[in-house]
Amino acid sequence: MSVPVATNGLNMSVIGHIDLDGKGDGMHVEVLDGVAYLGHMGYNDLGTSIIDVSDPTRPSLISQIRRPEGTHSHKTQVRGDLLLVNHERNRFELSSPETWSAGLAVLDVSDPAHPTQIGFYPTPGVGVHRMSWWDGDLVYVSASDEGYIGRFLHIVDVANPEDPTEVGRWWYRGQHRAGGEIPHWDEQPDPGPGDEGRQYLLHHALPYGDRAYAGYWDGGLVILDIADKANPKFISRLDFGPESRNTHTAQRLPGRDIVVVTDEQLTRWIGVQRHVFIVDVSDELHPVVVSRLPVPDGARHDDGVRWGPHNLHEMKPGTFVDPNLVFLTYFGGGLRVYDLTDPTSPVEVAYLVPPAPEGRDSIQFNDVFVTDDGLIYVTDRHGDGLYIVAMDL
Repeated sequence: MSVPVATNGLNMSVIGHIDLDGKGDGMHVEVLDGVAYLGHMGYNDLGTSIIDVSDPTRPSLISQIRRPEGTHSHKTQVRGDLLLVNHERNRFELSSPETWSAGLAVLDVSDPAHPTQIGFYPTPGVGVHRMSWWDGDLVYVSASDEGYIGRFLHIVDVANPEDPTEVGRWWYRGQHRAGGEIPHWDEQPDPGPGDEGRQYLLHHALPYGDRAYAGYWDGGLVILDIADKANPKFISRLDFGPESRNTHTAQRLPGRDIVVVTDEQLTRWIGVQRHVFIVDVSDELHPVVVSRLPVPDGARHDDGVRWGPHNLHEMKPGTFVDPNLVFLTYFGGGLRVYDLTDPTSPVEVAYLVPPAPEGRDSIQFNDVFVTDDGLIYVTDRHGDGLYIVAMDL
């Protein structure tokens, strides 16, 4: 293990690092009881790496799970002895896969050295993109199905992990083509900077009490009433305007009527800066943007570097929870931390931008998870694995 020295940082320092021997294409990471579960993007043959982080200064590999052929399984959720990983058509294969596994896999990780798949929830189509398992037995899954355009919300009960069962679903009207619905948007499979096409689909939804807050890609923020799990209900949608696309994460701050919403900086949008919106939901029928996170200095769009927002530490129960601090991955801009005590005037209080991995033009920080002791686990998308970071505030 080597600990990279940050070339650019404020109030943060790297205390541990594991690059996974050149196969560290890291995405989603979760940490429980001194073990990190890291999903891989799908650039190599790996699906999930299980890493001992009981000594965060010396992370070490425990075991790895290969991805099914044609599939990537880049997202993880863990509770108790169960690990959930997504199965989705792999967009990163050298040639487009003709077959793949589509659904949600349930694994027994009571012995992390020998993970065993014990259950599977199938989702015909491209599969599962991301899921949120906050508490209890219900998982909020972003997935496909026959007869629908794009991904939508499946609520899945894993009380019997060998037989996960759907208990409810919700989609945006216009997605259910087999039901006769017609999209009101100009549907295009891969909208680019020069056209008006849109994709209305669920990236993922985060529960908060009897509400769920969803990044709905080109549809902006969607707020749902999930009090009745079998019948989620639409409350409102907030369109962030023509400068917004690819709305990713919608995180409600605990105990506050504030939701932080990221637009993902996609590669095809390099040169067009994406933003993070601060939304007041005190009137949930009429949510309103009150500010945006300040764009950090050092933009590298002119260098062709993917440089902009991606995901947040999502503050699930049992992790680090703070009503004012927001942790954000920024691809080439590294890891950023903001104080939202005054939501109308966010302040950046810490950041970390490690040097580019060998053979790369930049770090590409992808996802972030903060444990209840305040240690930060952040992944690099393009091969540099897992960083463990301490904040010095």
